[in-house]
Amino acid sequence: MPYSTRELFARLIKCEAGGEGELGMKAVATVIMNRVHVAYGEYQRVCQGDLRKVIYQKGQFDCVKGTIAGRANPQTIWASPPEKIHYDIADWALSGNKTYNIGDCLWYMNPFKPTCPTTFPWNGTGSIRTRIRKHCFYSPTELYKDT
Repeated sequence: MPYSTRELFARLIKCEAGGEGELGMKAVATVIMNRVHVAYGEYQRVCQGDLRKVIYQKGQFDCVKGTIAGRANPQTIWASPPEKIHYDIADWALSGNKTYNIGDCLWYMNPFKPTCPTTFPWNGTGSIRTRIRKHCFYSPTELYKDT
């Protein structure tokens, strides 16, 4: 039986940001919901406002990949069930709440070093907005409109 959209979202929040504290998890949830609601560009064109399509969009989240670089991925949304806080954050985001300092960010990444790259993704469609714990968050540039 497939997971409900809420269940998938809670699992993704746990997998992508479970170690980032409540603010970090809410920031990641905000980015994911920004992808659902963006009115232009790749996410609107491909996902059409559907959270399940955002979660499963190819190449977006390592947590929905069974293998990475030919090796089994031990950290997936199927490997670890969410806890109450992950459901609470999913419900918070699904209700339209956003983390104040994330704004219109569409991407986040962990650079595994103290500084964030100024642009991400690497095609220049995002520019650095803020960092919360290990994740750097990026707002769309003008280039994103053409994706």
